Amino acid sequence: MSSTRNPGRFAGSLYLLTSLVGFFAMIYVPGKIIVHGNAAATARNLLASQTLFRLGIAAELICQAGFIFVALALYDLLKGVSRRYATLMVLLIVVSIPIAFLNELNSIAALALVRGADFLSIVEQPQREALAMLFLRLHGEGFGVAEIFWGLWLFPLALLVYRSRFLPRFLGIWLALGGLANVMLSLTGILLPQYQNKMFAYSQPALFGEVALMLWLIIKGARPPALDAPALSSAPAQSPTRV
Repeated sequence: MSSTRNPGRFAGSLYLLTSLVGFFAMIYVPGKIIVHGNAAATARNLLASQTLFRLGIAAELICQAGFIFVALALYDLLKGVSRRYATLMVLLIVVSIPIAFLNELNSIAALALVRGADFLSIVEQPQREALAMLFLRLHGEGFGVAEIFWGLWLFPLALLVYRSRFLPRFLGIWLALGGLANVMLSLTGILLPQYQNKMFAYSQPALFGEVALMLWLIIKGARPPALDAPALSSAPAQSPTRV
């Protein structure tokens, strides 16, 4: 598979790979560890599955770093549509990466608390468990902060896809709806957290816009028109001469 022969399929493959790693880190691992509303049970799970939890932290870092290359691959695919919007797309996704990296410190702190290092001996176990749960909650809130950029970067991507002519326009509309859904989820979590679960449920169809683009790129591929028309080099010879 070559990024030159089919840059769309290359971008889609990178997108899928980082998404699978991200799913493991953000969905699978927390689902195995965290028991909502029960700090003691969460601490027991964390102690029993330390390797899995550490793998989740590493996977999150790999996912975030890998998404830089996803953004660059999409930039290479869509820069011919508008270099300005393609650059904006990359900048918005890159801004979210340091936030996500720093957010992993909350997970590391939670693990340190439940393990009970020597300097934590003066803190009672129930207090350590409660603090560990607090850091895990902060980790989730940190994703909410980064999520606003996960939504914003989809707007220039949506516009590029819509204008591209070599990708279906409905994907651009779907991506724009997904961007709006992510921004609304982030703001709802901050302003009206009691409604976040409902908002998440209602926004699910819009959030699948990225999955649709990913699958389209992998299955159908995409090549900008310039890559399909190497005869551009002969075009100047056919242009009229101006006096």
